[in-house]
Amino acid sequence: MDLFEKLLQNRGPIGQYSKIAHGYFSFPKLEGEIGNRMIFRGKERIIWSLNNYLGLANHPEVRKADADASARWGLAYPMGARMMSGNSDLHEQLEKELARFVGKKDSILLNYGYQGIMSAIDCLVDRRDIIVYDAESHACIIDGLRMHLGKRFVYAHNDIESCEKQLQRATDLANESGGAIMVITEGVFGMGGDQGKLKEIVALKKKYSFRLMVDDAHGFGTMGKTGAGTGEEQGVQDDIDLYFSTFAKSMASIGAFMAGDEQVIEYLRYNSRSQIFAKALPMPFVVGNLKRLELLQTRPELKAKLWENVNALQAGLKDRGFDIGNSNTPVTPVYFKGTPSEAANMIMDIRENYNIFLSIVVYPVVPKGVMLLRLTPTAVHTKQDIDETLHCFSEVAEKLKAGVYQTQKLVGV
Repeated sequence: MDLFEKLLQNRGPIGQYSKIAHGYFSFPKLEGEIGNRMIFRGKERIIWSLNNYLGLANHPEVRKADADASARWGLAYPMGARMMSGNSDLHEQLEKELARFVGKKDSILLNYGYQGIMSAIDCLVDRRDIIVYDAESHACIIDGLRMHLGKRFVYAHNDIESCEKQLQRATDLANESGGAIMVITEGVFGMGGDQGKLKEIVALKKKYSFRLMVDDAHGFGTMGKTGAGTGEEQGVQDDIDLYFSTFAKSMASIGAFMAGDEQVIEYLRYNSRSQIFAKALPMPFVVGNLKRLELLQTRPELKAKLWENVNALQAGLKDRGFDIGNSNTPVTPVYFKGTPSEAANMIMDIRENYNIFLSIVVYPVVPKGVMLLRLTPTAVHTKQDIDETLHCFSEVAEKLKAGVYQTQKLVGV
């Protein structure tokens, strides 16, 4: 069979709907200044789908830093990979400040979060080593695991008994192979909004020999007293061996970092293929991220406002009887029962008749018969945004219950 013919016969679980979904349910275009309200298909909507947690995307100091750095350096500087010709004092300064903020000895900048953590996993383990990981780990972790040539064991989501069972299996295998064990979990799970059970996993170190990597993309800047992450929130930051986060969430930027002990970070710096063989992070991103990190540390009112909005939205949803699962973070899922066609009609109703833009998730990301509407509160949302959204949810829930979304197509795309 021809390769391209095979691909076109099986377009994938999402791609099979591309003709009817493109531009609306998938690849939508949000226009205007990034904020709580933007333009979608010519109309202003309340936006609940951006991970701009602290509102830094359009903060005036951030915009100025980005613009000044772009004017001074352009997007080309520095040229080359950092190991060869692309290093700078500012790159190293950002690494030092990030490490200090999250309580680690050193950190390494990564050009992107997704490829960065994949490359780190590939770099750190060999075919004799075993990885134990949470079943709901992000796709970037799963893809990193696919690159691993050794064994990997998955444990049921946030199930410590299951985690220990897999650690027992991994320990037996490591003793035979002479390998080592790495446990990987997330600080905040981006779909369900629950925290990883870091404290309980750390406690297992008393019984088993392993290193712990935490992907804290949604926890960095939002969790903990200072915003240093979910490890700080749970009081176990010092026990996390490798702390990872992206700049794409609370920092509203591009790039990522991995922090840990100096010798381990040095090993990554000299062995991580995605950094050795890729051009360095352009200077405007480095300078801009330094400003974002400064604001994250010196403007606690941003995180305070975020949590004021999180608490108001989540309390309002719970008071109206909605199921938001086990979220104890800004990530706010709302669970309904229904079919994919009901989900499509519901989201169209919400967008077109209530002027609210949010994301909906159906099978295969969630079990069959489940619809997940995910809201992401930020520091720039207002009380009016929250009130209008709660009113919308109350009305669409009644419509769903009455079977409205089964019987009619509410809005044309």
